Parts: sequence; structure tokens; C-alpha cells
Amino acid sequence: MKIGFDAKRAFHNNTGLGNYSRTLIRSLANMFPANDYFLFNPKRSNQHLFSEKNIQEINPTSFLSKLFPSFWRSRWMATEIVKTVAIYHGLSNELPWNLVNKKCKKIVTIHDLIFEHYPEQYKKLDVFFYKNKFKFACQTADRIIAISEATKQDILNTYKNIHPTKIDVCYQSCDARFFLERKNYNRNELIGHFNLPHNYFIYVGSIIERKNLLSICKAMKLFNNDENVQLAVIGKGAAYKQQVISYLLENKMENKVVFLEDIFESNQIVEALPLLYYFSTALIYPSLMEGFGIPVLEAMASGTAVITSNCSSLKEAGGDAAVLINPKESNEIFNAMKKLKDDDAFRTNCIKKGVEHANNFTNEKCAAQVMQVYQKMIL
Repeated sequence: MKIGFDAKRAFHNNTGLGNYSRTLIRSLANMFPANDYFLFNPKRSNQHLFSEKNIQEINPTSFLSKLFPSFWRSRWMATEIVKTVAIYHGLSNELPWNLVNKKCKKIVTIHDLIFEHYPEQYKKLDVFFYKNKFKFACQTADRIIAISEATKQDILNTYKNIHPTKIDVCYQSCDARFFLERKNYNRNELIGHFNLPHNYFIYVGSIIERKNLLSICKAMKLFNNDENVQLAVIGKGAAYKQQVISYLLENKMENKVVFLEDIFESNQIVEALPLLYYFSTALIYPSLMEGFGIPVLEAMASGTAVITSNCSSLKEAGGDAAVLINPKESNEIFNAMKKLKDDDAFRTNCIKKGVEHANNFTNEKCAAQVMQVYQKMIL
């Protein structure tokens, strides 16, 4: 088969959608080497991200296409797609507008419809474009991949004319680096390098209202200044981060939270994140809504316990290995933190179950699920 991908995020996004794209493309190319994989990249990158011989990058060639790469991606590259591949996969929620009624099969991955539920947390213009692009992609695709059952149900509830049999659930994979052995690493060296407390909980994700960091801080307040309860925050934020900091200052808790935003400014994140998970007491991830919730799996694979929400896709991401809480109830977060902090046997059992659960989401298993969808399309 000749399979094409929207590779903008694969080359130009270092976080969520980029990680999903790169991991899936590499896994498919290595597991199914008989196929040819074509990466449609609207703007040539200097990064040599793919060394596999069965992967080929395709860029704009004409003067106008190079001058307006977004137009090439959304419209003009359809001509190249039809000439080149039998299946085209939009990896990040969208398809080219004029790929309708073309001969090649079209598939789109929908990660979430969070903008439909929390539009106030996005720019108005972004919400307008998302609504149109996502709906169009779902309506015109031959098949839709949803990254969780929760996302599948959200698609069906939001776009009423989509038939359930058109949607396949293919979970995201957890990168192999999170499964590596940690025993030879020096805990004190890591803690000293990042200026962390000896015992800490960890939060990983954007610092935005939906991710609900403030509720963790309110739960920590219930410990009444217990010196052994501190939090490492790995993520970026703006207005909501200032709201969190204001709460910490008002309650004299500023020494309880360490913000590690700078870790994202270097390649440290690749090597350090699995260790930061591993040496923590637990990940706390009380998001109000996710398409999947990959930090939950990353933490479990790394060998730490997880506290996460009992809503949206996070019940699927955590399975029976996570401690599930109502994210709107700080006292539930507090009780879960206290249990994991004080009960070593309970925490050890959560870690054991978490590693077993994470093994269901390897690169190989997730790529095999996607390949089954491709094969169904050409039968």
C-alpha cells in the first residue's frame, strides 16, 4: 500500500499532536515495511526526523505553494495526494477541503472536541475554524479514528449524521522511553538538578483552567502545611497560571509548588520526564475533560501511581489502576493524595497494576490497530 499522512505536526510540533504523528508513522514504517509512507509537509524542515527507507517527504514545489504553505496543505496538495497514495490519513483532526470525491480513501484522527465544550478557553476565531474543519473532516472521511471511546461518543453526540460504524477507536500509544528500567538512576542527583523536594507529587500538562491545577493546590492546603507534601508542575501557562500563583501567595503556600516550565525549552524533557514521574509519589491529573490523557499512561509506564478524574476519557486511560476522583472536589483529591502518601502497600499495588495497564498501549499494539483500519478500507 501507498499511504500518505498530513505531516505538518510531525515536523513542526514538539508536543501532543506532534508526538502522536511521529510515533505512529515510525511504528507503521517499522512494523509494516512492505508499505510506502509519504509525509505531506507544507514547510520543509531541517530536522531529519525519519530515517526509515520506506518513508518519503513531499513538500510544495511551485512558487505560490511555497509562498502560501497553509493553502497548499488545506487545498492544493490534494492533487499531489491523489497522484501519490491510495490512502490519506489526516493525523490531526482535518482533511484538505478539495479532497472530496477523489479516488483515494480518506481517514481522519479526531483527538477531542474540547473546544465544543469549553469555547471560552479558546480564541473565538480558532473555535470558528475548528467547528468547520472538524465537522467537514468527519463528514467527508471514509473512516474516522477516535483516540478513545469517550471521543467517539462525543463525535456522535456533536455531529448527528455520523454513523457509529464509521468510527474506529484506536488508542494512543505510550512512548517506549517511559517503559525503560530506572533502578540505576540517582534520585538525589535528579532532585538536586531540578531543585525539587525529596518527596513530591507531580502534575504534567498545560496550565489552563480545564486542566484544573488550582484544585490540586486547594487539596494541598488541607494538609495543613505538612512539609512532606509538595508539588512539581511541568507545563506552561499564562493567565490561569497567575491565578494559581495568586492562590499560593494568598495562602502562604508558594514554597509548596515548584514550576519547571524551563524543562520544555531544551531537550531535557525527553530524558528527564520518565525519571521525574518515577521518583514522584504520584501523578495528579484532575482534568475536567480530555480526548485521552497520555500523561496518565506515561506515569504508569514509568512506575508511579496515578490520581486522575472519574470523567471523560480519563477512566479509559487510567483503567482500574488509577485512583479515580471527582476533579471538582478538592477533598477527594486530598484523600487520594493522603492514601498514596501514607499507605506504602496501597501505592505499591497501584504501581504494579499501572505498569500492567500501560503495557496495553505500546507503540506496536496501537500501530497494529491503525493498520487494521487501513486494511478494512481497501477490501
